[in-house]
Amino acid sequence: MSVYDFSAKNSKGEEISLSEYKGKVLVIVNTASKCGFTPQYEELEELYKTYSDRGLVILGFPCNQFAAQEPGTDEEVQTFCRLNYGVTFPVFAKGDVRGETAQPLFKYLTKEKGFNGFDENHPVAKPLMDALQKNFPEYLEGDSIKWNFTKFLIDREGNVVERFEPTTTPKAMAKAIEALL
Repeated sequence: MSVYDFSAKNSKGEEISLSEYKGKVLVIVNTASKCGFTPQYEELEELYKTYSDRGLVILGFPCNQFAAQEPGTDEEVQTFCRLNYGVTFPVFAKGDVRGETAQPLFKYLTKEKGFNGFDENHPVAKPLMDALQKNFPEYLEGDSIKWNFTKFLIDREGNVVERFEPTTTPKAMAKAIEALL
């Protein structure tokens, strides 16, 4: 099994098979427009522009499961990404990424690469962990997505190679991406 066995709805509601990305290096990320990590869109777009000609594709998956930080419609999400961060990489339809209602793709991703903790050097790591323990302790259980901007690196064969938590910036992923290109 690989990510190519899954599909997802694009922002227009059309089902897109991830097999369309065969042979590409992918970064699959759950996103939100009103999150402290939202500025990561900028670095994600920089990575996309830097490496897309070598085969990198970023796939954004908006999600409203984390403190309702993605309240807009699919059209509003697309407009926000384009106007505020110049996003040109594919941003799919909103959907769940954790729990029983999670999209099958994200159930697979979290099964393949579990949670390894937050980058404790990131200034938001401790406040995020404290907020999760206080407000969403169930989020800390298991290998599920813990918050917005969890990123999965996929090789050209569709295998999940690495998981990066929100406290890892997209730029910090560059070496791992380059190794797959």
